[in-house]
Amino acid sequence: MTDGPIAPSIVLAIAFSQPMTLPAQSCERLTQMTVTNASHVEARTITSGSVQPDGNAKTVSGLPPFCRVTATLTPTTDSQIRIEVWLPQSNWNGKFLAVGSGGWGGSIAYAGMADALRRGYATSATDDGHTGEGASFVVGHPQKLIDFAYRAEHEMTVEAKILIKAFYGHDARFSYWNGCSGGGREGLLQAYRYPNEFNGIIAGEPANIRRNSWALWLAVQTFKDPADHIPGEKYPMIHRAVLDACDGNDGLKDGLIENPETCHVNFKKLECKGADGPDCLTPRQVKSAETIISPAATPAGEVLFPRLQPGTELRWNRLAGGPKPADLFLDEFRYVVYGDPQWDWRGSNLERDAARAHAIDKDVDELNPHLSAYAERGGKLLIYHGWADQQVAPGASVEFYNSVVNLDGDGQKASNWIRLFMVPGMAHCSGGEGPDTFDKIGVLEQWVEHGIPPSRIVATHYTEGQVDRQRPLCPYPQVARYNGTGKIDDASSFTCSAPDQSAVTRR
Repeated sequence: MTDGPIAPSIVLAIAFSQPMTLPAQSCERLTQMTVTNASHVEARTITSGSVQPDGNAKTVSGLPPFCRVTATLTPTTDSQIRIEVWLPQSNWNGKFLAVGSGGWGGSIAYAGMADALRRGYATSATDDGHTGEGASFVVGHPQKLIDFAYRAEHEMTVEAKILIKAFYGHDARFSYWNGCSGGGREGLLQAYRYPNEFNGIIAGEPANIRRNSWALWLAVQTFKDPADHIPGEKYPMIHRAVLDACDGNDGLKDGLIENPETCHVNFKKLECKGADGPDCLTPRQVKSAETIISPAATPAGEVLFPRLQPGTELRWNRLAGGPKPADLFLDEFRYVVYGDPQWDWRGSNLERDAARAHAIDKDVDELNPHLSAYAERGGKLLIYHGWADQQVAPGASVEFYNSVVNLDGDGQKASNWIRLFMVPGMAHCSGGEGPDTFDKIGVLEQWVEHGIPPSRIVATHYTEGQVDRQRPLCPYPQVARYNGTGKIDDASSFTCSAPDQSAVTRR
């Protein structure tokens, strides 16, 4: 199957081989469909309320009855794209929700599909064209890199829509995408390459592929030499110092940094006066701390990737824990750039390696802000990013959003179809000290189906299943400001307003 629209011959083949109107209980008949480039198609009704995924994934429970379709797609001779499509047997809401993958893919996102199914959606997910973690699948298989980047998600969507129409007798009323990290990047690539596929896209913390160069640079700077390494037991001490310096910038000391862009920390104040100890940093550790919250830049001063923001200190181990870079980041260079599993990261050069990675990725999986076709088609794009993200520098989403708005030429007009929400204290996709739970899908439904753009989103933080904090998320560049009265953990005590520009310009 090609990367373009569905070929008329394919549609006709399906129409003649299988009636388009099928009762919901005819799940098994979907195996009789003649679908180009699909093999190993299986369809069976699930009424047990649970699914045992392939491999070692946990059983998914609490599911309503549905038709489970599995298939392998082969748009090229070197493609093996596994997909699943789940179709509610009853109470279908008439809509379709595709679920993105994290990291390098390699498995079906069953948890996301389960959430969508419980909401009444027909839903689908893909393994991105390979099985297992990491990027070793790329070596010697350039078509599989394209499958991973965008083709697997597109082919999955095409097939899911065909199955939906065959099963229910008509198309879905609305089609949505939901993904975070790698799934956020996938959503933005689909918006750029296939602007007609989705009415709305949720792109959480999109893992811009350039972040791998940044992560590698941080590794070289902060633990290539053991003397530069900051032990994890010092992270809480550093975090307290950061909060002391910046927590009150928004007018409220509450353990959260609402807008880290205004935060500037003097780590020299933590330098040991004498011998090294748990409550201070050696001079070389001070330099490492300064590096971690600095942008990756070439010797000439060209910024290649924004900084990790203050407030992430408790999770610095993901990027600065050593003794080598996480495979998630290192695999880009071992397998995609150099094709050498033994490639030594210690000899990395930021400018050289970033340029080589860009040459490979620029037309494949790097993000492109030219989304006018998606906007003109009426699509809505909801981006969110945690300010305390420890894997993808939050400024990358700010950078991408600003590029889209600038290309649109009218910030007010752009707000009709794209909005970015920065989440204080939230780690990568979830977790952290900040409010990390909010109804992204419900917000997007209101925007797409009822024309109500999100002016603020109430987010919640839970501890042991109990609500302990709520806060409004504001459309960037607005920030939530305390009204001066009311409970500080109650969202109604805050108002979305413009940031303190004087604080921003002091950076």
